[in-house]
Amino acid sequence: MKNFIYIVTFIFISLSASAQTAKLSGMVIAEGKSIENVSINLIETNYVTFTDSLGYYTIDIPYGTYKLQALAIGFKAVVKNIILKDNEPLVVNFDLTNFQNALNEVVVTGTLKEVNRLESPVPVEVYTPAFFRKNPTPNIYEALQNVNGVRPQLNCNICNTGDIHINGLEGPYTMVLIDGMPIVSSLSTVYGLSGIPNSLVERIEVVKGPASSLYGSEAVGGLINIITKKPQNAALFSADIFATGYGEYNTDIGFKLNAGKKATFLTGINYFKFGNIVDNNNDNFTDVTLQDRISVFQKWNFDRKENRLFSIAGRYNYEDRWGGEKQWTKQYRGGDEVYGESIYTSRWELIGNYQLPVKEKFFLSFSFNNHQQDSRYGTTSYIADQKVGFSQLTWDKKTANHDLLFGAAIRYTYYDDNTPATASNGNGSLLNQPQKTWLPGIFIQDEIKLAEKHTFLAGFRYDYNSIHGSIYTPRVAYKWSLNDKNIIRLNAGTGFRVVNLFTEDHAALTGARNVVISNELKPEKTYNVNLNYLKKIYAEDGTLFSLDLSAFYTYFNNRIIGDFDTNPNEIIYDNLDGYAVSQGLTANLDISFNSGLKIIGGATYQDVATFTNGLKAQQILTEKLSGNWAISYKIRKMNLGIDYTGNIYSPMRLPLVSDTDPRSAFSPVWSIQNIQLTFSGAKNLEIYAGVKNLLNFTPNKSTSFIIARANDPFDKNVQYDANGQVVATVDNPYKLTFDPNYVYAPNQNIRGFLGVRLNIQGHKN
Repeated sequence: MKNFIYIVTFIFISLSASAQTAKLSGMVIAEGKSIENVSINLIETNYVTFTDSLGYYTIDIPYGTYKLQALAIGFKAVVKNIILKDNEPLVVNFDLTNFQNALNEVVVTGTLKEVNRLESPVPVEVYTPAFFRKNPTPNIYEALQNVNGVRPQLNCNICNTGDIHINGLEGPYTMVLIDGMPIVSSLSTVYGLSGIPNSLVERIEVVKGPASSLYGSEAVGGLINIITKKPQNAALFSADIFATGYGEYNTDIGFKLNAGKKATFLTGINYFKFGNIVDNNNDNFTDVTLQDRISVFQKWNFDRKENRLFSIAGRYNYEDRWGGEKQWTKQYRGGDEVYGESIYTSRWELIGNYQLPVKEKFFLSFSFNNHQQDSRYGTTSYIADQKVGFSQLTWDKKTANHDLLFGAAIRYTYYDDNTPATASNGNGSLLNQPQKTWLPGIFIQDEIKLAEKHTFLAGFRYDYNSIHGSIYTPRVAYKWSLNDKNIIRLNAGTGFRVVNLFTEDHAALTGARNVVISNELKPEKTYNVNLNYLKKIYAEDGTLFSLDLSAFYTYFNNRIIGDFDTNPNEIIYDNLDGYAVSQGLTANLDISFNSGLKIIGGATYQDVATFTNGLKAQQILTEKLSGNWAISYKIRKMNLGIDYTGNIYSPMRLPLVSDTDPRSAFSPVWSIQNIQLTFSGAKNLEIYAGVKNLLNFTPNKSTSFIIARANDPFDKNVQYDANGQVVATVDNPYKLTFDPNYVYAPNQNIRGFLGVRLNIQGHKN
């Protein structure tokens, strides 16, 4: 088709050779990068050309006044009035940064098949690398702090382990996927997210609310799907290197190569190093965990007949992190002389997707990961080995008004550790008994086109857990498109989760408290409803206004709660004798002005609580109100971008060690704010610099101390009564024991950063 247009254009120009012409040329960019294959045409004429691989175009046209249009996939058409005269060449450039049409994005997470975001009955939030570059971070885990309703939660002041909260629900309720595969298992929520090279990320899709009808266990609070780049779409070579005033160094490198005519592979390497001991709050403990991490990722795509899909990828991640008393070295690992928390993590993953060579659309996908962890929390040892294998076969079938998806999946989990979680009694002694769990399932989904503006989706999944038996998870969704700028979506469904406490709860491992499991734990079940409204307004000058509103409600049966309050020396786990509720409202606002100003803002109100015997209790470490923003402005003449980002959180209830603990029971209102300047005037190169935590907020500023009994981390000087309760002494007037779990915000002071990005696109085949 393109060649035909070129021929028509050439003939037309030849026939008009007697007319005087002038040269029109220019470049098309978006987010500072060139865009190829953009249609450049003069409206109401036959003149048309396309940008080359570097984003340039050129065309000879007769003198006159015209409307010049740039048209590219994923962007709104942009029109400029031009006058060509006096045989003078004219240069007209297009910057499509603020004309991105998010509704045209293709998403896969909501329905397990590629659909236009506008057409998806399930609301899916999409975040591109450009969004996360507004506040550069060394890993995806930290980058998610910029997403409304999503919060990285630190669970330990010393080793900085954590999880991802979505709408107030803790990390175990969030399923993390890579290219649609459930690759990040519960043992490694934070570790798995810390080693994915940012340079290889195409986009991140977020679905809030249960999705167990498609994805099975753990998809209760929501999904985070990390979509990696296709090798053919990636840069020939990319590098992103930055350092902070804290002494953090991060290097991201990516490159692609062809392996013959039928295969292309993409390689990414990430290395992060932080070896600087910082103790600004003077408690003799490291404020920030020291880390040494390397991750290598490689993805292969193969060309097949009829463009059938075949891709395979692998990743290896190794991390050595520690925190503790400043004088700690590895010779003290596991001992009781100097306190330290040291974690060695070795993890490798394999994922693949293969379209069967048949007429129907059958896809076979698979993943496997092996996670080995060797940890010491003071004298407490936690050594764990987890292997998870997953395979899924889907059949995508379309009829007149039905878009059907049939699937069968199976997951095998092997888990072994040195805790009571994998021990059983035998002849009066504990025997090691690794957990081996099979979870086969089948599912069906039907998306029905009821009318031009109405779509209904119904889904059902059946799983059989080898421990808990049969589990059913239905789902329904309804989408009403008032027009292409106003969309209402209603989703309802169920979710379930099978729990292994010791793979998820740092507090259960530190040795600071004894773990008590009252009864045999039952799988958690949820019922959820979500109402979403999307509003888009396009102004003639290119200004884009987007408003996304949602209301959510989740009801829990068998909710498993860690009771920190009944006994300060214990964590008591049991299924809740009652129910739990997570409900709230979220709002996202996105405004892009043609002047170069872009404003992104979000706010979430959530009420997460348990109900027992008519009594309501707010969930610990969960804020009621939160907000985030990113304000960006591009000074085009100077090739300078300015980004001001931040978030703010309302008070949350904190875990105390005793009823006389002098630390505040609630956190203050707190905010982390950042600013960045980016210069993009050099070819293929960006230089960026800025300041993180402008307000210099750290948790210790709202309390006299953060870590309880930091001067006696092994509780050698703590005295107990006959009932095992702590006794107040001159040395310990508040009846405390050592506890590092009083944490709610990062403990890094204000710091500067400086970085450089290199991006060499090369030519596409």
